[in-house]
Amino acid sequence: MKAVIFDMDGVLFDTEMVCQLAWDAIGEEMGVGKAGYMVLKTLGVKAEMAIKMLKEEFGNDFDAESFKLRSRNYSYEYFDKYGVPAKDGLFEILPYLKNKGYKVALASSTSSNSVYHHLKEKDIEKYFDAVICGDMIEKSKPEPDIYLKACEAIGENPKNCYAVEDSKNGILSASRAGCKVIMVPDLWMGDENTDKLLFAKCKNLFEIMDIL
Repeated sequence: MKAVIFDMDGVLFDTEMVCQLAWDAIGEEMGVGKAGYMVLKTLGVKAEMAIKMLKEEFGNDFDAESFKLRSRNYSYEYFDKYGVPAKDGLFEILPYLKNKGYKVALASSTSSNSVYHHLKEKDIEKYFDAVICGDMIEKSKPEPDIYLKACEAIGENPKNCYAVEDSKNGILSASRAGCKVIMVPDLWMGDENTDKLLFAKCKNLFEIMDIL
């Protein structure tokens, strides 16, 4: 095994919790009630797909674009006030992997602006050999494109790469690309079907270091 490719939200950062808070608040402001439950349904997908799913849930007249923008502003106000919440083990696993000779990449469906904001705030951009974001690919997770692009960017065959994921769409994407998938559950704990696709399931990033 030559490389480890991480998802970002819910894996490296506890941002999905913040997203739920934002969607609840903005949903109430826009008259559809607390919409945080939709975060679980849209885990791992690009913004365009999330907007489509929001319209399917709340109707074609629902201004999903405005909802996403206002929710993003809410989240960034939170980050400005409290910082981007890091997952346990974040600051330990990245130098550990580099010291062990692994290549490290990121494969996040989130937009480049948000990805680089979070990486730079925590000063961890330096650990990544490649960063692939949602606006750099056409097909979102669960399609394999983002992991295939990440593997290509670091010059490794997917079968020689671990993928660390927390969502169903992410697990399917990484598995279809041919990576060995390690799940670190966040909002979603997994199910029988996706568990069959996993190389391992870990409680946190520290446990990944134990099994590598």
